[in-house]
Amino acid sequence: MVTEVRTRFAPSPTGYMHIGNLRTALYEYLIARHNNGKFILRIEDTDQERYVEGAIDVIYKTLKLAGIEHDEGPDKGGDYGPYIQSQRKHIYMEYAKKLIDLGGAYYCFCSKERLAKLNEEQEKGGKFPSYDRHCRYLSKEEVEKNLAEGKPFVIRQKMPESGTTSFEDVVYGTITVENSTLDDQILIKSDGLPTYNFANVIDDHLMKITHVVRGNEYLSSTPKYNLLYKAFGWDIPVYIHVPLILKSSGQKLSKRAGDPSFEDLISMGYLVEAVVNYVALLGWAPSTNQEIFSLKELEEVFDVNGISKSPAIFDMNKLNWMNGEYIRKMGLDEFHEVAKPYYEGVITNPDICLKKISKLLQPRVDVLSKIPENIDFFDNLPEYDNELYVHKKMKTTLEISLQSLKAAADVLEGLQEWNEETIHDTLVSLAQQMNLKNGQIMWPVRTAITGKAVSPGGAVEIADILGKNETLNRIRIGIKKLENSI
Repeated sequence: MVTEVRTRFAPSPTGYMHIGNLRTALYEYLIARHNNGKFILRIEDTDQERYVEGAIDVIYKTLKLAGIEHDEGPDKGGDYGPYIQSQRKHIYMEYAKKLIDLGGAYYCFCSKERLAKLNEEQEKGGKFPSYDRHCRYLSKEEVEKNLAEGKPFVIRQKMPESGTTSFEDVVYGTITVENSTLDDQILIKSDGLPTYNFANVIDDHLMKITHVVRGNEYLSSTPKYNLLYKAFGWDIPVYIHVPLILKSSGQKLSKRAGDPSFEDLISMGYLVEAVVNYVALLGWAPSTNQEIFSLKELEEVFDVNGISKSPAIFDMNKLNWMNGEYIRKMGLDEFHEVAKPYYEGVITNPDICLKKISKLLQPRVDVLSKIPENIDFFDNLPEYDNELYVHKKMKTTLEISLQSLKAAADVLEGLQEWNEETIHDTLVSLAQQMNLKNGQIMWPVRTAITGKAVSPGGAVEIADILGKNETLNRIRIGIKKLENSI
C-alpha cells in the first residue's frame, strides 16, 4: 500500500511572513502537489510570549495571496484537528507521561535558582551550559512524593549517554551525532505547554506527516526528534533540510535589519507571481535552464533532489529582473490595471492619457514602485541643468540644441493633427532639411519636454501624451533657458 504524501507548514504567529517561512511553505506545498498528496496548515502558538495579535490572519492572507492553498487547517478543519497547538495542550501532556512510562522521559523538579547556579558554574568552568541530569535518577517514591506535594515540574527527554544517533536527510545525506552531546531537553514546560521540539513530533505523528521541510539550522536538533520517534515506536518522516537564505553580504536575512518580508515586497511593487517564482529558486534548481515558472508549472517539475546544500543568496537585482519579465508577459490592459494605483497623486492632469503612459512603461519598468519617479514630469516640468542637452552619442551641444529647439517649435506649431505618426515624420523631415542626425533633433526635444536625463519614452511618444500646447510651451521654456546660458 502506497502511503499518501502529507506535508505541513507550521508557522508561529509572530506578526509577519519572512522569506524563509514563505520558502518552507512553498516547498511543502509543492512536494504535496507534485505527489498528489495533502498540504496541512498548523499554527504553532505554544510560545505565548511571542504571540502577536492578528498574526494568524497574516498567515492566512499571505498563503492565499501567494496561491498556496492548504487542504486542512484551523479555518478548514480536517480529520486530524485541532490544528492550533494551544488547543491540543492535553494531548502533549498525555504523550509525555506515556513517554515516561516507556522510559524515554522523566520528571524534573529543579528550581530556576538551581538551574541558574548550575549554568553559572558551568560557564565559569568553560563548559557549555547543559542540564546535569540531577532528577533523572530520582526513585519512583521520590517522584510520587514531589507530585503529591504539588511541586512544580518540567518533563525532560532521557537521552542515551553513549553511542551515536544517525538520520538520513534528503539534502545532506547521513548525519551522525555523539549522544553524549545531546542535552536532556525539556519536553513539557512548567506551565504545562509543550516545547516546540516535542509538540512538533507529536503533531507530525498524529497528523500522519510524511515529509518535513525546515531550515538547516534544525539539523542538530533532528537526532532528538528521532530518539522520540524511536521511543514511541513510530515511523520517522522524510527530512528535507534546506539551506540558509543570505544577503549578498553573507548575513542572514533579518526583519530587524530592514530586510523585506513577503508583504513588504508586494507593497514595494513586486508581483506576487514573480516573488513566488523567485523564492522557489532560492536553494532549488530545476533540471533545465528554465527560470520563469508559474505555480502550476512548479507543481509539475519540483523535485527535492534539486535542493542545494549551499546557502541561497537573496539578490534584489535578480528579483528585479524576474519581476520585469513578469511585467512584460502581461497584456497591456492587465499591466495598466496594476500600474494605475501608482499614477494617483502623481499625474493629476485629466487630459493626460494614462493608458498611453502604461504602454510606454511596460517594456521599461521592472518594479511598480519605480513608476512615480519615471512619470512625475508629465504633471510638472522639473528644474533641470542645461548640460542635459549635451550628449556625446547624440552629437548634441548647447548650440545645436538651441538651433534644433527653435526649428522644432516652428514646424510643430504648424501641425494640424497631433499624434505619434505626424510628430515623428515632422521631426525626422526637419532633421533631413537641417542636415542633422535624427538624434540631434530628438534629444533636445526630449530633454526640453521631460527635464530628465532618462525618461520612459522618446520625444515623439512623450510629446504625443503631453499634447500640442504643453509640448510647445516646454520647448519654448527650453529655448529661453539655452538663450540665457549661451
